[in-house]
Amino acid sequence: MNKITITAILDDLRAADEITRRYERLYWLSSADFYDLYMQGLLDDGEHTDEFAEWSAFYQIKLDREAILRQLSQERVDRLKARQERGFIEIDPREPAIPLPAIR
Repeated sequence: MNKITITAILDDLRAADEITRRYERLYWLSSADFYDLYMQGLLDDGEHTDEFAEWSAFYQIKLDREAILRQLSQERVDRLKARQERGFIEIDPREPAIPLPAIR
């Protein structure tokens, strides 16, 4: 089973966000709106094929890593609440390597 750290997830998110923001500034379009149009086949006229493919790929990475982060965070909250003592939750900052969850 592959493992990943939260740091790796956040690093991927930062890189994907940086690239998608560059395209959003260039084309004056949110990545979500771009991706919707792209997936419908309404954008690619051949002139921007490489740019649109890259934008789409990094947007997919961003969505994937955000989903993994939400899932891992919720699982951690559930575990922390299960071990809760004296009315508060103690958070340990040490970073474990976590098995990659299956994303639907």
